[in-house]
Amino acid sequence: MYLPEKKEREYRFRLALRMGLPIFALMFALILHTFISTYENLNSAFYIESLIVLIFGIYFIFYLIYRGYQKKITDDVSKVFTRTYLYRYIKKELKSNKEYTLVLISLDNLNDINNRYGIKSGDKVLYEVGLWICKYLEDNNITNFPIGHVKGGDFILGLKGISSEFMTMIELMNLKADDLKIDDIEIKVQVAMNDTFFSNDLEYMVENLFEIKEFKKNKTKDVKYIGEDIKPNELEQYVISAVRSKNFMLMKQDVYNGDKVVMRECFAKLKRPDGKYMHQKSYIKVLNRLRLMIDYDYMILEKSVENCIEESDVMLALSVSPTSIRNRSFFLKLKELIDLNPHIKNRIMFILSEKEYYSYAQRYSDILKNIRKLGVKITIDKMGSYQSSFLYFRELDVDAIRMDGIYTKDIEDQHYYNIVNGFSKMVKDSDTKIWMKMIETKQTLEKIKELDIDYTQGKYLSNLETIYEG
Repeated sequence: MYLPEKKEREYRFRLALRMGLPIFALMFALILHTFISTYENLNSAFYIESLIVLIFGIYFIFYLIYRGYQKKITDDVSKVFTRTYLYRYIKKELKSNKEYTLVLISLDNLNDINNRYGIKSGDKVLYEVGLWICKYLEDNNITNFPIGHVKGGDFILGLKGISSEFMTMIELMNLKADDLKIDDIEIKVQVAMNDTFFSNDLEYMVENLFEIKEFKKNKTKDVKYIGEDIKPNELEQYVISAVRSKNFMLMKQDVYNGDKVVMRECFAKLKRPDGKYMHQKSYIKVLNRLRLMIDYDYMILEKSVENCIEESDVMLALSVSPTSIRNRSFFLKLKELIDLNPHIKNRIMFILSEKEYYSYAQRYSDILKNIRKLGVKITIDKMGSYQSSFLYFRELDVDAIRMDGIYTKDIEDQHYYNIVNGFSKMVKDSDTKIWMKMIETKQTLEKIKELDIDYTQGKYLSNLETIYEG
């Protein structure tokens, strides 16, 4: 038992004792008064009954008071429901309401507020935002709804009915939040919403809310649901089955250096039991949640080596999750694969992309050095899009960087052209290759040829080709 838990139990025991003492004293005084006033008429059963009453009274009072303080309903800071109680409450609501909506309201800059203005200010902001949400809904004639603080700056509230009934109101709420300030502290709010059309399982609904928020935050295509034709619990079963049975499709696309093919990038899609294929955006998070990402990455790597590397100098390129790269068991499997297939040494390129920066840069650098010693090259993807990509390029030894597709798409815009040109010069000075993908027209290719680009890739140069179906 850890010290905080011990101290918590001690505190609750002392509090229960202070609350129970007056009741114990009253019980004792009542028994004592009865004993003194009717001493001559008492029989032996009175003493036994009194002892039993005292013992059980003490036990149950201590037990009920102690247990009562173990269950918290409201959060200490925001004064709304705790996550545990909120989930319990909403699960009951979902059982009795077929149409139910969840709304995620995220205070995105809470961490900045805590760092800039202090934790007390952050706590006040959380409390005031909770009040603001409740007041806004009450002004719109919605009362007695569950609202809870689930983590960080994230609030979730439940509303009876389908999401279309509340869409306009929630969108207006999001607009009003743009002007929200607390003690001159600017508040940045993101809102996401789904309903039981997606799923009636609370855990899946909450996960989907955060996915929707990320899509909106990154200003990508507004997707309401991910994998709308598959229920979340079914998706998990499909993913587990596909990984265990190795049911997937493997495709390749050629990568050029000038007019010469120097690499083949491999792509994979998992197959459903009905023969349809799932999009990666649908199942990547599921793989991470189920701790199957390492198995998935190695499965794709192994099959890519078997089907994509020929007896030539053409390399194999494929995306590998950073979590797999940093895992010891994946490294050992990779080493064994290369030892069994010595012809693939120095002919594999791992493509890494990660939104969140991994702060243990030195450890990451050491891992990549060991992987490169095995004969595997490293490319950092999404350069110019994710801040983490630039930080990794600055701190890690890599063989190439791949520009984000937006720079290819808008390369004829002089602003984007200048950015790519600047990156190209910087990369060349560091003895690293630069790679551009998604080339779909002759005009785009001609514009890119003006720059000092090492690797080019896209539908204009080479179409996707299926090389394996399991």
